[in-house]
Amino acid sequence: MAAVGTKLSKQKVPGRPSADGNLQAVSVFPHITVRRAGALGRNRQIKDFGSHAVDFLVDAGLGKTVLECPKNSTIFSQGDTADAVFYVQKGRVKIAVVSAQGKEATVAVLGVGDFVGEDCIATTHPLRLLTATALADCVLLRIGKKEMIQVLTQDHAFSQVFVAFLLARNARSQEHLIDQLFNSSEKRLARILLQLAQFGKEGQPEIVIPKMSQESLAEMVGTTRSRVSFFMNRFRKLGFIDYRGSIKVNSSLLNVILHD
Repeated sequence: MAAVGTKLSKQKVPGRPSADGNLQAVSVFPHITVRRAGALGRNRQIKDFGSHAVDFLVDAGLGKTVLECPKNSTIFSQGDTADAVFYVQKGRVKIAVVSAQGKEATVAVLGVGDFVGEDCIATTHPLRLLTATALADCVLLRIGKKEMIQVLTQDHAFSQVFVAFLLARNARSQEHLIDQLFNSSEKRLARILLQLAQFGKEGQPEIVIPKMSQESLAEMVGTTRSRVSFFMNRFRKLGFIDYRGSIKVNSSLLNVILHD
């Protein structure tokens, strides 16, 4: 599937007025719905940066479109034109890369309050280097590259939001590298599960992780599927997790990381 951003740049999306005069959601692709109006609830992670920054990341407008992406749909693909940044309002997004030999590796899983495809702002490379896929039903704000650069230079509050995200993302990348160098695959899996359940972030952890294959977990951990299966069964027997499709993560899983 081609990138959402690429398709949007080639098609005009008409609004459909409702009885109250507002524009309703309009379906332009079989699996993607574009919203022209209507906002999600305010995100706690950005409320402290000022109402303008919050409004910018919630509402559609000039250079911005709110998209509804169903589970397993492709948001953009490796090699597509890098012409937009996406802000996650709802759902989970998997970031992956495919080698020349066709082997796929999961780089990260992003959630509400995260930006996706932000590298198009920081690099002059015209094409996407990664693929983004919806792990669950998602609502994303698509911000055109030109609009994103303009608001970053003109809006201090929004710049704070974006820089805070970049710093947190960089810190996670460093933690992941240290994890790969010094920790066992069991500890790495435990850490990935806790991260997916939002432990350590503001607010209450989600506890239940949407269904994710053991292959995807193995890619994130840097081990084999058989090892992931072995450790998942161990965690379940010890009461750290429970999974029947979706995965329920208990705070006791922290013991795996803290135990030497």
